[in-house]
Amino acid sequence: MSRNYKFHNPNGAYFVSFATVFWIDVFTRQAYFKILADSADFCRKEKGMELFAYCFMPNHVHFIFRSDNGDPSGLIRDFKRHTSRKLIQAIESNPQESKKEWLLQMFEKAGKDKGNITGYQFWQHHNKPIELWSPKVIKQKLDYIHQNPVQSGFVTRPEDWKYSSAKNFGGNHSILEIDEIGFLA
Repeated sequence: MSRNYKFHNPNGAYFVSFATVFWIDVFTRQAYFKILADSADFCRKEKGMELFAYCFMPNHVHFIFRSDNGDPSGLIRDFKRHTSRKLIQAIESNPQESKKEWLLQMFEKAGKDKGNITGYQFWQHHNKPIELWSPKVIKQKLDYIHQNPVQSGFVTRPEDWKYSSAKNFGGNHSILEIDEIGFLA
């Protein structure tokens, strides 16, 4: 992995992106999005995550965050581990999941392709953390996160994407609370 994609500053604020294995569009149901939102909320309240921005897309997640505990890598690792278990359970137990068998086969295939995985692999391993060191970089990453659903053709305005902090920046905190980014900008 390149030096540019590691958590070097344990107290720094970071932009991260991580995707499902094979870029599978898993997040097509509200129940699956809710697992992500509930898990991020738990990390904010119980694990020391300061969450400044987010966007949940059909096959990947973006965060701008910082770890109060000085362990950003561990925080993301735990988030991914927890959500992968919860999401696989939700898929397995959802009688209306038309892609259930295929999804589980793909997660199993991804796990077999890696020597250190036993069973299913839900998320790709890398997070591509980029430390945010200036207001210009912060604005660039915020714009990227919030424009992602627009660029993908899902909505015409960033604040119309339900699972994005663009709503929060517009005053709507109904899905997930975020922390004040003011000191970073």
